[in-house]
Parts: sequence; C-alpha cells; structure tokens
Amino acid sequence: MDTALDQDACWRAVVARDARFDGRFFTGVVSTGIYCRPVCPARTPNRENVEFHRTAAAAEAAGLRACLRCRPETAPDFAGWRGETPRGGAWRGTANTVSRALALIEAGALDTGDTEALAARLGLGERQLRRLFRQHLGAAPVSVAQTRRVLLAKQLIHETDLPMSDVALAAGFGSVRRFNETFQALYGRAPSDLRRRKGDGPAGGEPGGTIRIGLSYRPPYDWLAMMHALATRGATDEAVADGAWTRRLRAATDGADGSVTVRPAGEGRAELHVRIGDLKALPGVLARVRRVFDLAADPEAIARDLSADPRLKTALEARPGLRPAGDWIDMGEDAPSDRLTTTDAALLARAEHWRPWRAYGALYWTLSEGLAT
Repeated sequence: MDTALDQDACWRAVVARDARFDGRFFTGVVSTGIYCRPVCPARTPNRENVEFHRTAAAAEAAGLRACLRCRPETAPDFAGWRGETPRGGAWRGTANTVSRALALIEAGALDTGDTEALAARLGLGERQLRRLFRQHLGAAPVSVAQTRRVLLAKQLIHETDLPMSDVALAAGFGSVRRFNETFQALYGRAPSDLRRRKGDGPAGGEPGGTIRIGLSYRPPYDWLAMMHALATRGATDEAVADGAWTRRLRAATDGADGSVTVRPAGEGRAELHVRIGDLKALPGVLARVRRVFDLAADPEAIARDLSADPRLKTALEARPGLRPAGDWIDMGEDAPSDRLTTTDAALLARAEHWRPWRAYGALYWTLSEGLAT
C-alpha cells in the first residue's frame, strides 16, 4: 500500500467509479491478486481487501496482475507518470529527473540498454536513479519498463490481429520466449489465451500491414485547435488533411520507415494507423505521438492552477481543452508544458506565476487578447 496516497479519497473514487481519477492510481484487490482502474465496472471489492498504488508498475511489483475487464493499459497515459502529473523544468529537481527517465523508458531505453546506461544519460548514478524511482513511483526502473512492455503487449493482443511473435517484438520484448514466460508468470496463461474471440471488437490490422491502435487522454481536448497548430507550423514530413495528421517515419530518426496517422476517435481516445517497417520501433513512435498531441496532460490541474489569473480563467472557460503541440524530436531539458518561446519581457515575468504550465498559459493569454477585442 502506498501511504503517500490519500487512502480515503482513493476509496471514495473507487466506490463512485470517478473518471477524474482514472490513471492517477490503481486499486489492488489482495483477495484476488488483481489491480484495476478506479472506473472498473466489476463489483466493488470489500474495503479490507483493497490497497492503492500510484503506478501500474508498483501494483505489479506487489505481485498483482492487470484486470482483464477494465484493462489498465487503456487508462490515460498508461506508459507515463502515474498518480502525479508531470510538471516540467529543472527547477523541480528530482521529480523532473524521473519524468525525463520515464520518457526515455517509454521510448525503449531499457529495451536495448540497462539501468546503468539510463542513469548515465541522466547524469546520475544507478543507485540514485533506483532510489528516485522508488520514492516517486514505488517501483524500480526495470519494473516500470517491464510493466510498459506487458501493458503495451496486452493492448496489442486485444486491439490488433498481430501474430504473437510480432506482438512480442512491437512491445519491446527481447525474445518470444521471454514474452511467453512473462505472461505465464503474470496471468497463469499464454499470451494467445488473452486474445478476444473473433467478433468481440474491431480488428486492429488492415491490408498492407497497418496497425490500428488507440491512445487515451483526459478530456476536454480541442482537436480543431491542435490540428490547426500542426497544419500551420510547417514541420518537415508532416501534413494535416481531412481532420487527420500524418507523419512520415524515417529509419534515421525513428528506427524504421513508414508513416503514422492520428485522428480523434471519440471522447478520451485518439486512433492511430501505423505503417512501420520494423515493429521494434513502435514504442518510440507511440511515445512521440503522445508528446506531439500532449496526450498526458491533466486538464483539471491545468485549469485549477491557471484560473488563479482572472484573464486566463475567462479564456479557459471560453475554450477548454487547448494544448500546445509538441515536437516530434524533443531534446529539451524542460517539459513542453513549461516552455516559452516569447521574448516579451512583461509576458515572461507574468508567466512565472503560471509554472509549471507556462506553455498552456501562453496559449490562453493569446486567446484572452482575442476575447478582449
């Protein structure tokens, strides 16, 4: 059990199946050995059988396995920071280091390297990195990476028709044998036994080798504004047409040639069509799509913090769901949520009160100027 979580608040969220808490923590049911999302439709367990975990990795490190009904892998930001909103900037110290480490893990840093190499990329020792992960996430870096692989594999099993050998490669497992052993240990069955019967849901494969998969986010989301921003920024290898954004993939930067197309697919879900020459590159592509579309954002926290500024509050109420478009290749030290490109001294000074959401504040400040005219 994670004592840093408000146990009473978590329990109330589970009883109410409060969607606002989806992805912020996970409910471990010790009597069944399963962990669930707060919105799980299954019968509410007895309170004495429940423990709460900030991350899916922490739940699995405690010996719990993912629920097959509510599917924790489909919760918002399943591969990113769980239970605490990523807030950027070196001024945040150790939490920012963990956020950077998570971004590297999501992109596959521990699929091809070890924890020592990851720590070196972050400029600290392996022991210190392990300590920070335990402090902030309740699990070691290797456990976080393993959970990411397992949950991505589980999503691919449920949502696509990929052969199991391809699922293993696409999820970052080094071998099919390791893939099978991991699922047998976690679920007591082979990965193929988790696949839905044909007709249970939409197939995730299309002619020509396209993978169709969904990514979750927390609404509201202003898709029109995001697509306009992407269409007008003039980025190489990108285009927007018919309400969808497409990016050409190149082996030199993405690990494989191909393309990815993103479009809205209902409240809280984006649909991706990925054509990729090497399935091992899929985790990195998904990580970059999440960054470009800012799918890990916490609109509730952003609105709460920025509404302290009266002008921003009015703009937030007029146009909820604005998000800054991220870069496909991001080498910045600060989180995109806190970056500013303006040279306006007055705006820079005012924006200090918007941390860690300065990028969002700038969007809404521009909107507020339009509302005032």
